[in-house]
Amino acid sequence: MTTALSRVATLLALASAPVLLQGCAETKQAQPNSTLRIFAADQTGGAKTCQGAKPAVTDGQAVDAAIKLGNDGGWCAVSVDQRGRPFASALLTGRPNHGKVFVHQVGDATRIDYTPFRGFVGADSFAVKLIPGDGVVRVAVTVTGP
Repeated sequence: MTTALSRVATLLALASAPVLLQGCAETKQAQPNSTLRIFAADQTGGAKTCQGAKPAVTDGQAVDAAIKLGNDGGWCAVSVDQRGRPFASALLTGRPNHGKVFVHQVGDATRIDYTPFRGFVGADSFAVKLIPGDGVVRVAVTVTGP
């Protein structure tokens, strides 16, 4: 009986592996000469209505950007890079009052995701300092209903 259960468990694990690994599947390469990749998991969970920005960040300077999104539980992002490469790190220097921010590398860019708190509609803002170079992205956010 135990051997039969082991076989069933093994078969179930093997059958579910492709589903579990689907989030790791590579969807596209970022730039032609890049070794950095964008995965399916990097693209999931975005807001259905999202207008993000891709501002040019200059070392030591602050740049303004805007995000407009519907509050359906998804994120909307500002994407930045340092001469075609992602930044090494980032520091949240101004926290949003009505949402959360997640800064991470996606392919050849640094993506700054904003997700509003459930039910919030209105204006929010935050600021991120990018390292190296100490450029700052100040983001004004407008959240509409779902």
